[in-house]
Amino acid sequence: MTVYFDNAATTRVCPEAAEAALRVMREDFGNPSSSHALGRRARDILEEAREKTAAALGGKREEVFFTSGGTEADDLALFGGFELMRHRGRHIITSLTEHDAVLNAAKRLQSLGADVTFLKPDGRTGAAPVEAVREALRDDTVLVSLMLVNNETGARNPVEEVARLIKEAGSRALLHVDAVQAFCKTDFSVKTLMADLVSVSGHKIHAPKGSGALWVKSGVKIKPMLYGGGQEKGLRPGTEALPAIAAFGEAARIGKEKLPQTGAHLRDLHDYTLARLREEIPDIVLILDGEPAILPLSLPGYRSEVLLNFLDAEGVCVSQSSACKRGGRSHVLEAMGLPAKVIDGAVRVSFSRENTREEADAFVRALAAAKARLAHN
Repeated sequence: MTVYFDNAATTRVCPEAAEAALRVMREDFGNPSSSHALGRRARDILEEAREKTAAALGGKREEVFFTSGGTEADDLALFGGFELMRHRGRHIITSLTEHDAVLNAAKRLQSLGADVTFLKPDGRTGAAPVEAVREALRDDTVLVSLMLVNNETGARNPVEEVARLIKEAGSRALLHVDAVQAFCKTDFSVKTLMADLVSVSGHKIHAPKGSGALWVKSGVKIKPMLYGGGQEKGLRPGTEALPAIAAFGEAARIGKEKLPQTGAHLRDLHDYTLARLREEIPDIVLILDGEPAILPLSLPGYRSEVLLNFLDAEGVCVSQSSACKRGGRSHVLEAMGLPAKVIDGAVRVSFSRENTREEADAFVRALAAAKARLAHN
């Protein structure tokens, strides 16, 4: 049996999304910008996917702009948002625990003249403290970017409180929320977040890779990064990747529909796996008890890459940190100020609605066996 517990990296495409993609590739293959019948049908499919994605986000159809994934959506939010607001100031606030898509975009803007404040997380909760945002907020702050759920720890940032803070302070700064790890896993809407820009990704919710979206609040006219035709109202030009987008829309519809059951299932699986681990491996360290889709663990004194190789040989797929790190040390755990032994022994387990208790048992057995064998070497 293969146990796939790396769903924060990517998910298996659900049958409905796969069928939607195949249908577009084989039957409704027209260009959405073409005026003939196949083109009009393709345009209808594009708008249906936009409607489904908007409904899952709790926004309006015209506020959804399709991208190639979460990274492009994040980049579009930061570069486009900063370009829109730069006449008001050049100050950006983000945190040290953001995904590299945001961190590296912020660093690039910094090299181009932006003044960026990188907030240190609370070492206990892993979240950016609201008070830290308050202290960092300035008259020339034009953009605040915080992820909703951290992709390595499951920590949830208090973005709703940050949104209220921005409003109460009379700031005109845009609020961008990277909701890639939260979408269709935790209960939120763009209205409850009170954000201006929200990024989501298809391959984290059982759609194919290559699909994502940026929700842009009505009235916010961010600048494009690319220039070409008039697709996506000129904000993201280029012929739309319709098979991936159609699948994304279907996955978003199903994800929203199943969200109550998914949330309960993820919590049950998280708690069950943790309880079994504590029975079999008493010295296991729970790094943070955050959103249930992500279970960050550590075996201090062991090396993550060695543990992962052992688990891989046993048919268990987990990760060391973000998949984008390719095995590198976690900047998130370092920013939290965790001991080196905890960071070096870290393992990220991440669940989806498809996972089972049986798989959790197999994972626990494999990790216990890895610990026992490595302890004797």
